[in-house]
Amino acid sequence: MGKVLAIIRLLVIVVSMAIMLGLYLLTRVVLPHTDRSSFRLRRRWIRWFGKPGLGLRTIVEGSMADGPAIYVCNHRSFSDPVVNSMAIDAYIIAKAEIASYPLINKGAETTGIIWVDRHNRDSRLATRQAMIDAIAAGRNILVYPEGTVSNKQTILEYKRGPFKTAAQNNITIIPVAIEYRDTRDLWVTGGLMQQYFRQFGKFRTYAKMRIGPPLASTDDAYLYKEAVSWTQEALLDMQTGWSRAKYGA
Repeated sequence: MGKVLAIIRLLVIVVSMAIMLGLYLLTRVVLPHTDRSSFRLRRRWIRWFGKPGLGLRTIVEGSMADGPAIYVCNHRSFSDPVVNSMAIDAYIIAKAEIASYPLINKGAETTGIIWVDRHNRDSRLATRQAMIDAIAAGRNILVYPEGTVSNKQTILEYKRGPFKTAAQNNITIIPVAIEYRDTRDLWVTGGLMQQYFRQFGKFRTYAKMRIGPPLASTDDAYLYKEAVSWTQEALLDMQTGWSRAKYGA
């Protein structure tokens, strides 16, 4: 039964994404493509199809800061960007491998993404400059500084690049914490489709996201320490007393 449910959901996701993306690109003939319009498209797809289609039940605490910032979030699952994008309008830093996924890559590129090949120094440098340029243009950036997914109770060691970039360019850091109720939601092994069937073959996925306080400093060590400390504490707090009743499910 779980596989059947996952297949139905996959069809809903693919068809809805193709239709909404196609209609959006068609309307760009007469309407300009802007950050605002692309983020609106992302949020509408999540609200109308992504969230109900995947059986997501979420609690979001906090809101976006005033002005552009780099949002740094721990990484649990491939569905993290969907949950994050419910409350954060930002260009997402994502692994270049995802660019090979049909439809997903086009949807991501249309609604705001910056690809990075973590094994290529030139790509990492280009990504850093793209982050700086995006912030200068008034955009937000969302990055997963663990560099990979984790099923640990607390976070893996964060990469320091985003914090150095923020400190050197007077950019605000916003820590974000994301957590799931069921261990089946955590991407611990296998490829994309294996994880998809593991996660969405069950009826519901319960997730929490908390947006932290703005952090500003020219000291990257301070930004790093404060972001890590806040995220660790937020995760432990979010994991305590988890109840489905709070989701209205």
